[in-house]
Amino acid sequence: MNSSNEILKKLKSLSRLDQLEGMARYGIVTNNRLGVSIPDIRKIAKDFGKNHETALNLWKTGYQDAKITAALIDEPDKVNETQMDEWVKEIDSWDVCDQICMNLFDKTPYAWGKIIEWSKRDEEFVKRTAFSLLACLAWHDKNADDNKFIRYFPLIKKNSSDERNYVKKAVSWSLRHIGKRNINLHKAALKLAYELKQIDTKTAKWIGSDVIRDLNSDSTLRRLK
Repeated sequence: MNSSNEILKKLKSLSRLDQLEGMARYGIVTNNRLGVSIPDIRKIAKDFGKNHETALNLWKTGYQDAKITAALIDEPDKVNETQMDEWVKEIDSWDVCDQICMNLFDKTPYAWGKIIEWSKRDEEFVKRTAFSLLACLAWHDKNADDNKFIRYFPLIKKNSSDERNYVKKAVSWSLRHIGKRNINLHKAALKLAYELKQIDTKTAKWIGSDVIRDLNSDSTLRRLK
């Protein structure tokens, strides 16, 4: 494979339109969707290798599957803020959002700043991307110190009352992942979660309870020990 057209042809050959109904039940947007599985998308990306220009061209096709592939083959050191801002405006499905954050955006030098910038935006998926990005950094950035994450706690608290489903789930996801990094952040994240439960909004209480349940689960506690 040597072009975005060839990759798109391969994606179309693996299309499973029979999967779209099931994907929709999980809240995945099926418009411009081929139904290609993530393992198949990852294999295509691995076989092709990294290429920034091809990633840009794949994104322009508009296919959700192609956008996920673009994130996998793009070169983080060639991504600039303009590209990130253009792409985030076109995200309209939670799975594309999360795949882009974990495979590309969290590897760029602009990631931490974009969390703050995008969390101030009103669009549901732009705001979701901010907190999905924070969750992915908590997951992948092994060198970041504890204070780097604690500095984002006021941002989490401020947005904890956003009632939109894809925002509240990302806010919860970010705090849960921070709390799983180590025992110190576990204590800090739990403290914030209990504070959220005291806020007089249904969403903040839900996030607080969700975080407390996950961070106090046997699996989380075993891993931290």
